[in-house]
Amino acid sequence: MQHEDLWKKIKEHQELSRRDALKLMALSPVAASVLASSAAPASAQAAASQAKGRVVIVGGGSGALMVLARLRRALANPDITIIAPNEKHVYQPGQVFVAAGEYEPDDIIFDNTGYIGDDVNWIKDEVAMFNPDNNKLTTKGGKEVEYDYLVVATGMQYHYEQIEGLSADMIGQHGISSVYLSDLAAGTAEGGTITRDWFHAVREASKTSKPRVLFTQHSTPIKCGGAPQKMLYLCDDFLKRDKLSADFIFASASEKLFGIPEIETSLHKVQKGYGNITNKFSHELIRIDAEKKVATFLHKYQVQGEYDKEYEEYEMIDKEEEVAIQYDFIHVSPPVASVDAVANSPLGWQKGNAKGWLEVDRETLQHRRYKNVFGIGDVCGIPIGKTGGSARHQGPIVVKNLIAAMEGKEAAEKFDGYTVCPLKVSYGEVIMAEFNYDGLAPSFPLDPAQPRWIWWIFDLYMLQPMYRYLMLNGLM
Repeated sequence: MQHEDLWKKIKEHQELSRRDALKLMALSPVAASVLASSAAPASAQAAASQAKGRVVIVGGGSGALMVLARLRRALANPDITIIAPNEKHVYQPGQVFVAAGEYEPDDIIFDNTGYIGDDVNWIKDEVAMFNPDNNKLTTKGGKEVEYDYLVVATGMQYHYEQIEGLSADMIGQHGISSVYLSDLAAGTAEGGTITRDWFHAVREASKTSKPRVLFTQHSTPIKCGGAPQKMLYLCDDFLKRDKLSADFIFASASEKLFGIPEIETSLHKVQKGYGNITNKFSHELIRIDAEKKVATFLHKYQVQGEYDKEYEEYEMIDKEEEVAIQYDFIHVSPPVASVDAVANSPLGWQKGNAKGWLEVDRETLQHRRYKNVFGIGDVCGIPIGKTGGSARHQGPIVVKNLIAAMEGKEAAEKFDGYTVCPLKVSYGEVIMAEFNYDGLAPSFPLDPAQPRWIWWIFDLYMLQPMYRYLMLNGLM
């Protein structure tokens, strides 16, 4: 009976919890293929809301597609335009698995066309300029588009060039790699990928020497803040499977491994188990000499000054220095920023730490000044949430609050800041770090700081079909 209820939810395009999805995926080895046919986006359906208005969605990533799918079901007469140049969709959480040799590039690349219905006006372009004061925007191709309601899901952009001596086209050369680089659609000449080839290069070097392998993490917000560490631990374990070793350095602009104390403690235990990882905190990569293989960091720190008798404490003096580190291989996390069209428009935060990112309320995801504008995903200037898991939780909130606005009501749904980071600490073990604005927020009654093989199985085998057939269709 329980299973029949699950199939009924799929057939009727009802929303599934992650717990429902896990049960469903366990029913059969062909569950994914069944989902593919059962959960295809429905076109015109009876919907509760008769609200009308021209809705424009900007972006073609997961957040945009989830909002699109939900809106098409929630509005009786949807009038939706999506502005997105990409016909191919990359399952970005799978990029680490491609690098580690667990996925092929084709496993994480599929057509966007299956998620954008014939009833949707698809403009295959990017936005060059937003004009929210007049409810219009202009594409790079020069097309002017007017709207009544706007959903911004433009994501972020990488700026490798902000690291002196580095550019995106250098990735894959001189021992430099970056899992963030979207090279997966084309791969390399032999059908591999830059990051996978880099893993193998490190292994080959380890057969004759003990190379120094450097991993960096920048100070800007990054997509999935745990990704550099995932690459670190998987690369280390990749060597250990062949009884090889290297000297690993994790150089981060942060002062700690993770912002949640319980997860931080667990990661230190993970590193201790490897025994060959050195952390260099408050080290931000500012320069690379690719020919000499030298990375230069800006190290910020404090020193103790004079004793203040009045406050009964020592004055702490801010210092900084440049630190050069020789390496054999380096994995770079690039500086990131909001896309130019948002950052250079009135839609972005005008000052503060989030300057340039989309200015939305951190709970309602409604723009703080333009009430007919909403945001979802990485572009949002909120404290946490630059993961696909966050976008999944934001999707229903954005849609419900958008429809409320269309009906002349106040936005009442609230996003709690949920995000999830499946920290791959070895081949076969994952720490499923789930948290929100208030701290840890596990979905299951298990210690969230404990590495578990079940989360590796879930992440590797189950999350991709759930993402592809449920999440992007707005069913989860």
